[in-house]
Amino acid sequence: MNDTTGTENDDAADDWGAALNEQAESEATADAGADWGAALDEQADAETSPDALVHPPMQNLTDEGGASLEDVSLDVILDIPVKISMEVGASKISIRNLLKLNQGSVVELERLAGEPLDVLVNGMLIAHGEVVVVNEKYGIRLTDVISAAERIDKLK
Repeated sequence: MNDTTGTENDDAADDWGAALNEQAESEATADAGADWGAALDEQADAETSPDALVHPPMQNLTDEGGASLEDVSLDVILDIPVKISMEVGASKISIRNLLKLNQGSVVELERLAGEPLDVLVNGMLIAHGEVVVVNEKYGIRLTDVISAAERIDKLK
């Protein structure tokens, strides 16, 4: 009976040793997988971070023929429509006051009388101007155009 008990203990010890070795191997594999997973997550975060989406890294652009960006004609984009709008002013009011507006109501704007209007293209400020009347139609005379460098800085 002692021999049987000793054999059973040896078998149990072997089983425990095999299980511990198997666990150690799976943890080592999991650690290696975790390192890869962390690296892939970091790369995905870098590619989809809001900063990367808003401000993608600038690269030197060339076409397949090797021509630089300066050599490319802008004729391709000249007919793309953009929305231009003139902002006289803005104001914040409550919904209660908004519902009380009717014909003849006056809404006070945050801009002073005589201040230049904002000229926006696709929602981006590009110039300031003043209202003029030409052939019985309203128009805007541009008094100050934002430089291209300043507009690019605002994109960043």
